[in-house]
Amino acid sequence: MRSVQTLQSNLSFGEAPRWREGEGLYFSDIHAQRVLLQRLDGELEEIAAFDGPISGLGWLPDGRLLVVSMHDRRLLRRDADGVFRVHADLSPVATWHANDMVVDRLGVAYVGNFGFSIAPRREEARPANLARVSPEGRVSVAAGELWFPNGAVISPDGRTLIVGESAGRRLTAFTITEEGELVDRRLWAQMPDNAFPDGICLDEEDAIWVASPPTRELLRLAEGGAVLERLETEQMAVAVMLGGPERRTLFVCTAESTDPEFCRATHTARLLAIEVDVAGAGQP
Repeated sequence: MRSVQTLQSNLSFGEAPRWREGEGLYFSDIHAQRVLLQRLDGELEEIAAFDGPISGLGWLPDGRLLVVSMHDRRLLRRDADGVFRVHADLSPVATWHANDMVVDRLGVAYVGNFGFSIAPRREEARPANLARVSPEGRVSVAAGELWFPNGAVISPDGRTLIVGESAGRRLTAFTITEEGELVDRRLWAQMPDNAFPDGICLDEEDAIWVASPPTRELLRLAEGGAVLERLETEQMAVAVMLGGPERRTLFVCTAESTDPEFCRATHTARLLAIEVDVAGAGQP
């Protein structure tokens, strides 16, 4: 039984946690429309506020912050003067709300989207594209026919991208070419039971921690789908990230509901910390 520490308990809906060495854990509070930083000293700092829901986070090689603006399907960039500007328009590629994102060491961003409406009216599921955004802001389709491409990771050598397909209940892997293209699509793991993947993170043993909202649990999976560990959560598990001084702290975003109105009204979502045995993989 692992001990669970509650770091924050009054969030609207935490998502896209990202560990930043020397600073702490950045994450989005989607329905409060802000980016937060859980600092190493325990303080919570608001980094930026927006006019709409935001999700995926990452950085360009020069340290400029990238933020996914969900409803207008844009990737925003914070420049040296502190002003956020449009880095890329994702709407030609994203067929519904833009969502999570992973950014490689060269500044290439891979951005997922819902593909179909889930609230307030749920539409019939349909496949979506994963967008590729160059460091200069050029947008193209990295991969198509993905069922709700959500959390993603890139291996430390920069050669493999793995993305969770929430509506497909699986993790799908691609080889990344030198040009940043995704090829050699393959099944990395099928989710067990009624679980589906939301946020994911990679550890040093090449296992992936997966947040599964419907089953309220965290699963550590090996390639092929073997379940190495399962941890239950009181709320829906939404997103995960390994961080801390030794990268052995599993940060977990949880929430009571995905309903935006409920989240904005109640602020009951949490940020948890759980110490685990295997450290997080190095940055891609």
